[in-house]
Amino acid sequence: MLKLKEAISLCDKVIAYGEHRQYNPLTAVVLDRGGHILCTLRHEDCGILRFDIAYGKAWGALGMGFGTRGFANMVQSSEKMQSFVHSLSVMSGGRVVPTQGGVLIRNSNGDLLGAIGVSGDSSERDEECILHAVRSMGMIAQP
Repeated sequence: MLKLKEAISLCDKVIAYGEHRQYNPLTAVVLDRGGHILCTLRHEDCGILRFDIAYGKAWGALGMGFGTRGFANMVQSSEKMQSFVHSLSVMSGGRVVPTQGGVLIRNSNGDLLGAIGVSGDSSERDEECILHAVRSMGMIAQP
C-alpha cells in the first residue's frame, strides 16, 4: 500500500527535480491503486488545466494497467486505436489522457501501489521527473 507520506515525498521530488532542471512549472498527482487521490502538488505558476492533465495521465495508467508511454505509442500506431481511445475518453468522462507522463508505481516485489501523473512541460520531461522521483524512493516505475 502506498502511504500518504510517500505520496507527498513523490510530489515534492517531482517538483524539486523539475525546478532544478529549469523545466516549466509542474503539477503532480499521486493516486492509490484504487484510483483515489493521495496527494497533488501544483507549482504556483502552473496553468489551470495542469491538474486535470496530470490526473488523467495517472488515472489512465491505472485504468489500462500500464504506463501512458505505451498507451501513447499504441495510439500513434493505428487509426483503429485512435477510435478506441476516443471511445475510452467518452466512456471515462474524459479522465483518460493517453500521453506520456503517467506511470504505475510498484514495490520491489512488483506489487501495484498506485500511479503518478505529471503535467507542465513536454511529456518526455514530465515522465523524466516521475522516473527520478520514483526511483529515488526505491520503488519501481512502470512507464
